[in-house]
Amino acid sequence: MTVAEAVGRCLVAHGVDHVFGVVGSGNFHVTNAMIAAGARFVAAAHEGGAASMADGYARVSRRLAALSVHQGPGVTNALTGIVEAAKSRTPMVVLAPEATSARSNFHVDLPAVAAAIGAGYRRVTAASVVAEVGEACRGARAGAGQLIVLGMPLDVQAEPAGDAAALARIAEEAGGDADRGGDPAAIARLVDALAAARRPVFIAGRGASRHPAAARAQLTALADRVGALLAVSAAAKGLFAGDPWYLDVSGGFATPIAAELVAQADLIVAWGSTLNMWTTRHGALIGRGAVVAQVDLNAAALGVHRAVDLAICGDVCAVAQACTDELARRALPARAGWRGPALRARIAAQGRWRAVAFADEVGDGRIDPRRLSIALDDALPAERTVVIDSGNFMGYPAMFLEVPDSAGFCFTQAFQSVGLGLASALGAAVARPDRLTVAALGDGGFLMSASELATAARLALPLVVVVYNDAAYGAEVHHFGPHGHPLGTVTFADTDLAAIARGFGCAGATVRAPGDLAVVADWLAGPRDRPLVIDAKVTSARPSWWLEEAFRGH
Repeated sequence: MTVAEAVGRCLVAHGVDHVFGVVGSGNFHVTNAMIAAGARFVAAAHEGGAASMADGYARVSRRLAALSVHQGPGVTNALTGIVEAAKSRTPMVVLAPEATSARSNFHVDLPAVAAAIGAGYRRVTAASVVAEVGEACRGARAGAGQLIVLGMPLDVQAEPAGDAAALARIAEEAGGDADRGGDPAAIARLVDALAAARRPVFIAGRGASRHPAAARAQLTALADRVGALLAVSAAAKGLFAGDPWYLDVSGGFATPIAAELVAQADLIVAWGSTLNMWTTRHGALIGRGAVVAQVDLNAAALGVHRAVDLAICGDVCAVAQACTDELARRALPARAGWRGPALRARIAAQGRWRAVAFADEVGDGRIDPRRLSIALDDALPAERTVVIDSGNFMGYPAMFLEVPDSAGFCFTQAFQSVGLGLASALGAAVARPDRLTVAALGDGGFLMSASELATAARLALPLVVVVYNDAAYGAEVHHFGPHGHPLGTVTFADTDLAAIARGFGCAGATVRAPGDLAVVADWLAGPRDRPLVIDAKVTSARPSWWLEEAFRGH
């Protein structure tokens, strides 16, 4: 067995059942080895799209995914998607063929690249390839997780695998984390704070949504015990969907009532959330005198964005269970905290953005993005996966489109790159074909990634692509326009995006008013054998307040 074959077989033996990529000479044999071992290969139009597909698949499925690219330019083409995945700590292995000689045109210093983006790096050798791939898989999905770049030297790939016999001893590995409940003294201090708080709020983040069912169960049980309200960072939207004490997103996307209540908390516990500027509105949602606690399995994440009063390094589920057990050991009775019938009624009545009154902005054949999002929310089935690209538009789908759970929301914002949403949605659709995947994009991000419409049409995925089309890079228009700067570099002639979509083999429709969305019902009633792309001509008279806050941070 060659090293390339051993790498492919070993990845599948460790549970990698999907590999995304673009195949060239350097990754031809390893990709075929994975297919022969039972993995599904999804071919992308571009390596950047393949990286985002693998990222979206892993986020939604909560399974380890693989990205397979060509040496040199294949790696660099995929780099932006890889950085997003690395910053999101997505469980992913990048199969990177490697020209180790600096004289080769394909040479890239892969160890330096991996270090620069916060990824792990391993280089396979013929003598111990099976052990090295196993370590890469464990590193990618264990604990807080780390994206691993697996260097595969071109000359080594053809050599015999020295430890191939070890393949027979690989058992399917569980993807769960070890039970790390944190330091008992730190747990005791957190329980002291919970017992003393009168207005506690839990904010769960990406770290909690890695094992959503367990995290939801443990955190809601603890919150019920101490009378805490529940909120999430944008990355974990949907984690507590349906709970009467759920405030939805804390931060720039927060409803007025959510922002009001979070700011009134006397104790905020961040569960797998770093409480960055987005989640706290630059600290404005942390009330004066509030105690702030942070629980995270990644020690480097503790206090990274703001000082915290209590820092507990441990698994979210294990720490929450330890707190519940300690409350029981102390025989402390359950408390309602600030929960009560009046507050519950307020949350029910005001806790969704569609309940917040607004004046429609119409004119020039364009639809208000809020009205568009509400109409889409009504038209689309509840069982959905919403994937959102970056840009001026992004708050509208994030605020107005409901999701059934945290697996139903994929937010490609760790690197804040425009153009990753469409391919991420394809990966999400592969992961959950039982749900309708909805990709929400701006026109800039759509045009950057339009080549992957060919992939979407070829796979015949159940996918609706909604383009919030303002014919501009809206964030720059609203940031620089008020100061009188020329905007010719960031505004463009209107483009018929629906026609572009039809050219790729998708269904395409233009929406200028709510009535135009009847096309969605027609598509849903049909065979759904090709994606639907909606070119929504949206108004853009006012800036998005969430990006105004972001720009203040710079």
